[in-house]
Amino acid sequence: DPAAAEKVAELYSPLRPTVVITDLRTAEMVKYASNAFLATKISFINEIASICEKMGADVKQVARGMGLDARIGAAFLDAGAGFGGSCFPKDVQALAHMAALSGCHPQLLRAVLEINRDARRSIVLKLRAALGQLEEAKISILGLAFKPNTDDLREAVAIEIIHLLQGEGARVTAYDPAAMEKASDTLPGVTMAQDAYEAATGADALVLLTEWNEFKQLDLGRLKSLMAKPIFVDGRNVYDPSAMSAAGFTYLSVGRGAVGVDPNGHAADVTEPVDAPAATHA
Repeated sequence: DPAAAEKVAELYSPLRPTVVITDLRTAEMVKYASNAFLATKISFINEIASICEKMGADVKQVARGMGLDARIGAAFLDAGAGFGGSCFPKDVQALAHMAALSGCHPQLLRAVLEINRDARRSIVLKLRAALGQLEEAKISILGLAFKPNTDDLREAVAIEIIHLLQGEGARVTAYDPAAMEKASDTLPGVTMAQDAYEAATGADALVLLTEWNEFKQLDLGRLKSLMAKPIFVDGRNVYDPSAMSAAGFTYLSVGRGAVGVDPNGHAADVTEPVDAPAATHA
């Protein structure tokens, strides 16, 4: 209703916004397309991260360089274990479904969802490669909510990863500053810890999946001393690889290779650059 739309627009006039008044279908498509585009940026950088791991490049530096281009921008170029939440997965799936019903072939949207699933699976593959097998391994998860500063578990990356780990026979402990009460009903068989250090106690591997601020300032020496094996999988690229190596961890992040020492104390660096120069000048 144009008259009603004009009245609503007047409410926002003190903020001097750009107001777009359009038809219902187009307005809905703006919302779906916006979320699908942001999800695509995340899946794109995760695809690049997979390539970086094989080629010996650092995806964080790649994303930084890309983000300096004003046509691209730095937002939503953080490689990691994938996206979750109440909007991105639902909206991309809905848009792909509606497109298919309308006779379109939404291959890009389907690829975005598949890459997102692969990002979650890759965390489990890293753990399997580091430990040999997951049967009876004690895996501790840092972060359950789909993003920091919420207790929201909708489509949370951690939930799917925990289910995959349990399917392979791993014993899972978890800690989240806000979401554990909700997660208790969703994750039967998972032991909930009181803090990150309790979660780390006796762990064969520690997996960071939500970038809460308190996880960015952990006492690495204390953490390592509590663990059965010093394996740290950083699903959000929170830590610096050289610092983790210096602290004695086998450190596996996303799109940056693996560095540190293996569980037997031997030097480990599974990154295999392909004729990569020491430095590149653009």
